[in-house]
Amino acid sequence: MKNENLKMEKKANYWLLKTEPAEWSWDDQAANGGLSNWDGVKNKQAQKYMKSMKVGDLCFFYHSGTKSRRVVGVVEVVREWYEEGEAVDVKAVGEMKAAVGLAEMKKELKGVEFALFRQPRLSVLPVEKAVWERVCQMGGGYHDNDDD
Repeated sequence: MKNENLKMEKKANYWLLKTEPAEWSWDDQAANGGLSNWDGVKNKQAQKYMKSMKVGDLCFFYHSGTKSRRVVGVVEVVREWYEEGEAVDVKAVGEMKAAVGLAEMKKELKGVEFALFRQPRLSVLPVEKAVWERVCQMGGGYHDNDDD
């Protein structure tokens, strides 16, 4: 058996990270090279999800709050869970070409199993690949601001 037959493709995982824009916005994330630690998560279920994150996983950057509630960008996990900070490190990948609002997602993904609809108060949620792809399509994809 040849070596290339033994290679296994890494399964990508997708997540949604919520933040109040007044506390930490996409502009904050994108500044200084786009690198930050994602900490301050106290909910045990959300922490469990964070502990499952792997380097290379992609996350929707979601503005929460009464006025926002939309996917505004994408970040990548660059450091897995570490106890001393109770955090993962993420780096900005790109801003959504068009923010995708919660109401728009609920309409477009009606009947689709999406943790955001089931557990709306949780700050870290898994995202199924099909949902990830659909939300990216709805927002026209995401782009690195350096490419403009």
